[in-house]
Amino acid sequence: MPKSNHFISTEYIKKKISEKRIEKPVSGTKSEQKIGIILGTGLGGLVKDININFEIDYNDIPNFPVSTVESHKGKLIFGTLSGKDIIAMQGRFHFYEGYSHSRIIYPVKVLNDLGIKYLIVSNACGALNPQFKKSDLMIITSHINLHFTNPLIGNVFNTTSRSGKNDSAYYSRRLINLAERIAQENEIEIRKGVYATVHGPNLETRSEYRFIKNMGADVVGMSTVPEVIVAHSLGIECLGLSIVTDEGFPDSLEVAVLENILKAAAAAEPKLTLIIKKIIENL
Repeated sequence: MPKSNHFISTEYIKKKISEKRIEKPVSGTKSEQKIGIILGTGLGGLVKDININFEIDYNDIPNFPVSTVESHKGKLIFGTLSGKDIIAMQGRFHFYEGYSHSRIIYPVKVLNDLGIKYLIVSNACGALNPQFKKSDLMIITSHINLHFTNPLIGNVFNTTSRSGKNDSAYYSRRLINLAERIAQENEIEIRKGVYATVHGPNLETRSEYRFIKNMGADVVGMSTVPEVIVAHSLGIECLGLSIVTDEGFPDSLEVAVLENILKAAAAAEPKLTLIIKKIIENL
């Protein structure tokens, strides 16, 4: 039977790991926790805090998708952060790039093959909740999938988590509580709310913002949900973190400019970076 494409990708990556001997024990003791991180728009600064052992361009990995978004570097980074082994995706994939859900979630399947137990996903988003403002941080507690398709269609996954519980909570309550506690301890204001994902690439109209808000969403973006759905089905414990980079308030809607979105993300990035580092330290 021919090997699945993601197994071919995994074998290539494992060979590179072996060649570079990057799976060294952390501080003399083998690390048992492998943590995956997906870095969203404007959130690449966390890379500066990673003790990088090795990185691979997406272009070099057989069958791997390639980032087309300008602000996404397109590298798979292996290293340690807060003393734990991590694999970071510097650049993700979106529906609006023309990728199917099968391609969007392809890296998550590879990360699963590489043994990750946790997935931290970050993104930039637009505020729908009037209590939110630019550069706010938000912990995702639930989501609304407005892609009108599902990455599990046509794929066979284990829908029972590694803990043995068939849990419909895609975002780990334990990790949500940990993130909230760390934010409080470091005097960082953080929101909690529902993330809606849409196709993109254009931002929403006033009517669409109003409609999505009325559905119960606090913020809206164009990513995250497919990856989390699949990671959850594979038994990976997930945490979603958002930076509010623009405001989708119908009565005071302004033209969104990419430069301003990146500025808003950059203003919040140090706080998000600190929270992620502390979360990993506590895993």
